[in-house]
Amino acid sequence: MDVKLTALAAGVLMVAAPAFADEVAHADVVFGEYGEVEASLTGVPGDAAAGREVFINRRLGNCLACHENSDMDDQPFHGEVGPVLDGVGDRWSEADLRGIIVNSKNVFPDTIMPAFYVSEGFINIREDLAGQSILTAQQVEDVVAYLMTLQD
Repeated sequence: MDVKLTALAAGVLMVAAPAFADEVAHADVVFGEYGEVEASLTGVPGDAAAGREVFINRRLGNCLACHENSDMDDQPFHGEVGPVLDGVGDRWSEADLRGIIVNSKNVFPDTIMPAFYVSEGFINIREDLAGQSILTAQQVEDVVAYLMTLQD
């Protein structure tokens, strides 16, 4: 086979292959009747340790700004706006939690919780952030995996 053709084919494959072959685009997320999202956004299992880091990170999930979580007693400034998340893995299914994180407004219409995997419909968004979501699809899966560890 011609070396130029092989290099071209390899380059096309590298460009065509996304980071996660099964990643669901923001607009293609399928919600159930009650806001749940049954299918993984990436096809890759969530990493609970990575999800814990997203949860705690004030520049990503910033979940502690609104939620108390006894698993993070060593962290300051737990919020009191949202519900306490102790035992959340017993109260909600993985699909329910994924739906809430992707777009909580589908489950709780009056919530102030942001939609973490939505990329449009925002008001007064910075131009450099247009078309982006707060979390990536894998970060959503990681946070879901972490929340599922919070059981009574």
